[in-house]
This record gives sequence, structure tokens and C-alpha cells, in this order.
Amino acid sequence: MQTTTKEKKSPPTNSSGFEDLSLSPPTLEALAKAGYLEPTPIQAGLVPRALAGVDVLGQARTGTGKTAAFVIPILEKVRPSKKGQSPQALVLVPTRELAVQVREEFVKLAHGRRIHSVAVYGGKPIRGQIDKLSRGAEVVIGTPGRVLDHLSRGTLKFDGLEIVVLDEADRMLDIGFRPDIEKILRRCPRSRQTLLLSATVPPPVERLARSYMRDPESLNFSPKDISVHTIEQFYCTVDGDRKFDLLEHLIKREEPKQAIVFCRTKRGTDRIGRRLTKRFKDVACIHGDLPQSGRDRVMAAFRAGKVRVLVATDVVGRGIDVSGISHIFNYDIPQFCDDYVHRVGRTGRMGREGVAYTFVTPEEGNELTRIEVRINKLLTRDEVPGFEAVSSSPPASQPAGTEGDAGAAPEAEPKKKPMYGRNGRPPKRFRRAL
Repeated sequence: MQTTTKEKKSPPTNSSGFEDLSLSPPTLEALAKAGYLEPTPIQAGLVPRALAGVDVLGQARTGTGKTAAFVIPILEKVRPSKKGQSPQALVLVPTRELAVQVREEFVKLAHGRRIHSVAVYGGKPIRGQIDKLSRGAEVVIGTPGRVLDHLSRGTLKFDGLEIVVLDEADRMLDIGFRPDIEKILRRCPRSRQTLLLSATVPPPVERLARSYMRDPESLNFSPKDISVHTIEQFYCTVDGDRKFDLLEHLIKREEPKQAIVFCRTKRGTDRIGRRLTKRFKDVACIHGDLPQSGRDRVMAAFRAGKVRVLVATDVVGRGIDVSGISHIFNYDIPQFCDDYVHRVGRTGRMGREGVAYTFVTPEEGNELTRIEVRINKLLTRDEVPGFEAVSSSPPASQPAGTEGDAGAAPEAEPKKKPMYGRNGRPPKRFRRAL
């Protein structure tokens, strides 16, 4: 339930809708320069409560302006610091790509002010991050594993920490970062303000909020119907060995401005990426096994519009926030229903229109049905001549194996298991990757 806020006087320096949030002139100027004319619902609801010092548990999907909703109040609260002082704000995120993206938002909205932000994450030499931290940073954005690494080395201290943000908390818990997050929060000052943002609020997220937040206010900005109305959602029934031909046909037919092709596995991502490269220009792939320098180059090219078709896995899918994405192709039907929501949410950003296609083999009828139940919406069947599956419609039978690129489909949607072992932490190879 959204909390009502008191109406405040508007500064006379900006004619945008943000003036009603009683923001400082530098922030209003930076918002105008960034092209942010009107606050989104989550910005209008979260910013006043965050400025009031309240702990907030906010539920919202990506693509709703969520990042700016916590960046704005942090920039309003932090003060320029001296060299060697500890950060005043910490933002924890699940992936390297999201860390980079959040830092870019801080840089953009801190325009004209001496507010420095540093992103810390695995895959890059830690020495360069240590040097940046030693020069002083008011805001640190990082993945839990690398933040803990800096804490253990003494290169990051929380003496002056005032605000902590847990961004995409459900995803961080899904991939096994709960123990790391709790260790970090226990080392933060008890007087801190905590903002927790999550697309969904399952019981583990609620328990985290109860344990580490002070009487948090719950603000839900997710519609009751979680399907995105600005996105046309289709499914195509196709035999597993015809999926690539169907993908090639749809790319030619649709001529997407920019598209993401989602695959379940890193191996499948590489394979589809290589095949598409032989048929189309401006194709790239990205997954967790790529070196960080390669991932950075791919994402920079994609954001600049130099890559038109990006083949990706779900691990990096949440770190992709590009407004020009017009099409999503679920080459492999997602294993978990919530992953479908996040994949499709890569298009239709900030109210724009988008199109999503999901490829369904005759054996995957149950998985399609689970997705439709989860989003409370029936996907529209797209009949593509020449690509009809052997079975005219996906049967409601136990799914069997899928195409070799994707591996075997689950018999039923399994319970998500956090990817950590007996010691309660993700395996070292996984923590290093993030």
C-alpha cells in the first residue's frame, strides 16, 4: 500500500514535474539535462519517503525508473567528502552489468556536483578499484562478493555510511548472495537508512527486510496484472530442430531496431551467436564466461546501437537496460516463470511499445501454461507458414527434452535453489565471476 506524503513547496527553478518533490536546484538541472521531464510512479512515491529518512521496501519491475528513484534521494543527501573518507552510500546489486549501469545513472544525475561514485565488482583487477576508493567516493556500487573482499582487505570502510540500497534483492537471493548480504549489513552502522528494491517480494526477501530494516514502509508499484501492457506477447510452436530457422525468419520479417535473443545456456548462447553472425550484421553474444573486458565492450556497443541483435543468458539479462530494444526472442523457453517476466521487461521500457516472441516445442506445453498463469495473460499464437510443429498446438503433457542447444526442459517448475554450498556462500568461481 502506497504511503501518502505531505505536499511540499516547489522550487521555482524548473518547470518539470520533479519540482513537486522539493528537490534542490542542482538536481532539477541534472534531471532536465538528462531529459527526465516527469517522475514515474515509483519516483514520485519513493523519493519523498527516502528524503524523509524512512526505510522503504519497494516493489517494482525494472524499466519503471527504479534506479533514478533511489539515486535522486542519495544525491540529495550526500555531501562532498575529503580524500580517504568512507562512503556515505552503498548500493548492492546482483551483477557486474547492473553495477556499471547504476554508476552511470549516478554520474548522469550528479552533473555539476563534486559527488564521486565507484563501482566494484569481480572480473576486473581489484587494484584499480582500490586506487579509486583511496581517492575518495561518496557512493559505492558493488556486487556482494567484491564488497566483502574490499571489507576484508580494509580498502572499504563503513564508518560514515548513512544509506544502504539493496537493488533487485530477489535476484541477489536467487543466486545465493544471502549470506554475503547479511555479513555486509551486520557491518553497517545501525543508524543507517535502508532502501530495498525488488521486482517480487517472496518470503526470503520479507525475512531479510524484517531482520535488517527499521519499521520499513512497503510501497508496491507493480500492477496486479504483472504482464506488461505495452508489450505484444506471442508464442510460436516449432520443432526443436527448426528453432534457428524460425529465428532467422522472424528477424528478417520484423526488422527489429534492437533485439535480445535469450538462451538458457552459455554454450547455446555461443552457438546461436555464431550462426546468426554468418547471416546478419551487428550481432554479438554475452554470458557469464566472457571476460569482463569483453562484456564491457559488448554492452557499450549495444547501448551505442552498434549491435542490433544481442544473444544473452538470464544471468546478464537483468543488467541490460537499453531503451531502444524493440524485440525479445525467447529462443529457449525460460526455466522459471519470473525469468520470463524479466526477459520480456527488457523491451517496452518506460512505456514504450515492444514485441516478445517465445519459441515453444510440442513437448513444452506445460511450461507455456505456467507462464500464462503467472502473468495472468494468454500469449497470442503466431502462425508462421512453413514452421508449424508436428503437433498443431502445445499439448499439456510432461515436457521432454528440447533442442540440444538448450539442454533438457524440466518436468515441472523446480524450486529455485540458491547456488551456494555447505558454507552458505556461492562457490568461489561464481563469486569471482560476479
